[in-house]
Amino acid sequence: MLARFLSRLLRVSVISLALGVAFGAFATVAKAERLKNLATFQGVRDNPLVGYGLVVGLDNTGDQTMQTPFTTQSLTNMLSQLGITLPAGKNMQLKNVAAVMVTATLPAFAQPGSQLDVVVSSMGNAKSLRGGTLLMTPLKGADGQVYAIAQGNMLVGGAGASANGSKVQINQLAVGRIANGAIVERAVAPFQPDGGVLNLELKETDFGTAERVVEAINRSMGGGVAAALDGRTVQVRAPSAPSARVGFLARIESIDVIPAKAAAKVILNARTGSIVMNQAVTVEDCAVAHGNLSVVINTQPVISQPAPFSEGRTVVAPVSQIDMRQQGGSLQVVKAGASLAAVVKGLNALGATPADLQTILEAMRAAGALRAELEVI
Repeated sequence: MLARFLSRLLRVSVISLALGVAFGAFATVAKAERLKNLATFQGVRDNPLVGYGLVVGLDNTGDQTMQTPFTTQSLTNMLSQLGITLPAGKNMQLKNVAAVMVTATLPAFAQPGSQLDVVVSSMGNAKSLRGGTLLMTPLKGADGQVYAIAQGNMLVGGAGASANGSKVQINQLAVGRIANGAIVERAVAPFQPDGGVLNLELKETDFGTAERVVEAINRSMGGGVAAALDGRTVQVRAPSAPSARVGFLARIESIDVIPAKAAAKVILNARTGSIVMNQAVTVEDCAVAHGNLSVVINTQPVISQPAPFSEGRTVVAPVSQIDMRQQGGSLQVVKAGASLAAVVKGLNALGATPADLQTILEAMRAAGALRAELEVI
């Protein structure tokens, strides 16, 4: 009986240990990220394209040509290329045409005939681009070469109406989008590794993450394949044959890497008052006192009437009352916290607004109580 009980207990212990190992391995994998999300290959990138064009077919919402002469000049040049000559000195009053800038992104390895999405933005005083058609517009790269041609009907997500001086508008009417509105005419020179060696560039500089990337690649692909050049660049030796290189790079992108712990950082948005901090932020014991100072100015007109039969004039003089108020700020203790939840709990205990927290966090960092880097955006 005792032997059976011990055997069953041993079996349960083995199962529990196996489950613990499995859950531990799962937790480790869950923290890992694909190398594709942490780094990119140098030379494999997108290229921005830009062009100038005309949008026609607007419902009296185009550019006012008296204030945007470049619209009329562009239309005149286009008509002359189509064999239409306008009388000299003729001032065209157009309301259905708008000058626009067209932007697109040429992805890596795009070939002639591929289609791209384009964004069309008004550069004049057009009221709306809704219902317009973009005429054939060359899209150029940074080298001045034409890489794509854009044309098509636009989709504008906004809407608006106006009458008798009243106006209502939803979203932006001066920007539209054309799905598959551009056709690639020229391909970018293909990426070729120099001597079979290519560089893997991390999205964030971190020597610890670079070391872990090298270890993961060499463990998966073989020793000597990868070597770290610095905290951001990892050199990889790839096969010389293009067909073998594609599969090789695909396997590298699928490798799981546990990145090094990120540096403690607090991001302060000075325009919106937003505060974002990562999980590595910690605080030490400190005492904080913060009070708000508000100044209220109230101005009211005072009318002074002249005496009867004095032939004086009624005078209106403004009188201002200034009230200064300061809210008392008691000394609050912020306890040390080693986790993000503890830090947030300690800061919320101060009862300060996000704008006040920005000043408090800066003072805490200066006092050495905030273990994080402050970055203002």
